Amino acid sequence: MPTLRAPDHRIVPAAGGERLANLADAAVTRPGRAGLGRPARHSPTRGRAAQGAGIGLGLVSAMFFGTSGTFGSALIAAGWSPAAAVLARVCVAALTLTVPALIALRGRWGLLRRSARLVVTYGLVGVAACQVCYFNAIARMDVGISILLEYLGIVIIVGWLWARHGQRPRPLTVLGGVAALSGLALMLQLSGSGGVSLAGVLWALSAAAAMAVYFFQSAQKTGADGDELPATVLTWGGMVTGAAAIALLGLTGLVPLRFDAADVTLQSTRVSWVVPVLGLGVLAAAIAYVTGIGAVRRLGPKLGSFVAMAEVLFAAGFAWLLLHQVPTGMQFLGGLLILAGVVAVRLDES
Repeated sequence: MPTLRAPDHRIVPAAGGERLANLADAAVTRPGRAGLGRPARHSPTRGRAAQGAGIGLGLVSAMFFGTSGTFGSALIAAGWSPAAAVLARVCVAALTLTVPALIALRGRWGLLRRSARLVVTYGLVGVAACQVCYFNAIARMDVGISILLEYLGIVIIVGWLWARHGQRPRPLTVLGGVAALSGLALMLQLSGSGGVSLAGVLWALSAAAAMAVYFFQSAQKTGADGDELPATVLTWGGMVTGAAAIALLGLTGLVPLRFDAADVTLQSTRVSWVVPVLGLGVLAAAIAYVTGIGAVRRLGPKLGSFVAMAEVLFAAGFAWLLLHQVPTGMQFLGGLLILAGVVAVRLDES
């Protein structure tokens, strides 16, 4: 999911922008009905290939999103406020993607102008609101409960497709959703969680709604002539918009912005604060968002959101490899349930 994770849960240089721009162009497909529901398929073989590529991109995105907790926790432990870490994250991502975005546009500024509403909404909701709401939730209650409530965005997606587009969920989707959310609860080991705050719940549910909007926006096709805004450009524009919004909130005092130039502890090693900031901005934002958009445009918002749950699995894997935090038996079972849920929804989409 596209948020900064506080528990243990994305650095390529800005140079090589043409390669990243090519990746973004390759990540763009042409889903029917503005990308809502199931992606358009011209033949069974081509459809299977598109879904396979989409699942691959989704897993790459989840993997890079899954590193955010390591980098973000290091900054927060060193005295940074959560909003300051998010602001640094989106600013670095915007700078990283500037050259690739310009290459992907290739002078097609009219396409960017026609897509201005999508870009601004994506930045305000999918980037800024989602993360601000999530951090307000974890400031009031346990992180595990906050993440679980945020992932209820999947239920919002399925419900919206049913209510707005008549795509009634079939038994496999319902079964997959129950299995995936149950697995998420086991992965997060919520049995020992602390108290629940009403304000925290409302913030977490707001983050869930913002996450659902993020997936729908990622799937959208823009341009009256059928052209789509490249994933790199949408991410770049969204990061610029999100950074401006968070900075404005900070200047007005609605969210605290607290930075610290002291060294931080990363994997038991003292390093410059620049290292986790680059990790957050390049890996956990620039690459993660670009590949995530490519995945959703191939899979549609429903299946794409289920695949995104693999972020929790990757986060646990990184904690195992880097922090020697071995998952419990219940966490292994939770991971299997998440995978089973994704497979069920994948079969339902076939």
